[in-house]
Amino acid sequence: MKRFILGVTGASGVCYARRLFDVLKNHAELHVVISERGAELLKLELDLDSSYFSGDNVALYKNSKINSCIASGSFRTDGMVVVPASMGTIGRIASGISSTLVERAADVILKEKRKMIVVPRETPFSTIHLKNILALDQAGAVVLPASPGFYSGQKTFDDLVDFVVARILDQLDIEHDLMDPYQG
Repeated sequence: MKRFILGVTGASGVCYARRLFDVLKNHAELHVVISERGAELLKLELDLDSSYFSGDNVALYKNSKINSCIASGSFRTDGMVVVPASMGTIGRIASGISSTLVERAADVILKEKRKMIVVPRETPFSTIHLKNILALDQAGAVVLPASPGFYSGQKTFDDLVDFVVARILDQLDIEHDLMDPYQG
């Protein structure tokens, strides 16, 4: 079974994290970290608390517990997704600043050359944002903005969420049926 870390940070768009979790919990061992602002947005946007992220193959960590197992290179994973990724989190990861568990786990994933996906949900990007995104790309991360497409017949809000989550799953090499491959 694959093993992934899921970081949920303080950007709007926690619907992407929830949907990704719902799909991955059936395919992988998950290690979930939710920032304090991420927890606030779960409540505000979805009326959920952190306990939603539970299950047989799920471990939930406090973001303040920087000495957790997922903060070590010896803890082998198949990758990490930060969704949504706040620009503050992106900036700290890009700068190598690890003051929280999300940031330290991301730092470890990058240094170990494992799959790292960040999903910014911000618009517009400032020059600083773009420089931090470029730094993450140069460090080996996949930057996958939460920018749903409209060419595959999306009709509902859930279809738009599934479009982005399908792209994340494709990057993680996880089979899914969220949407059909583009046929032209």
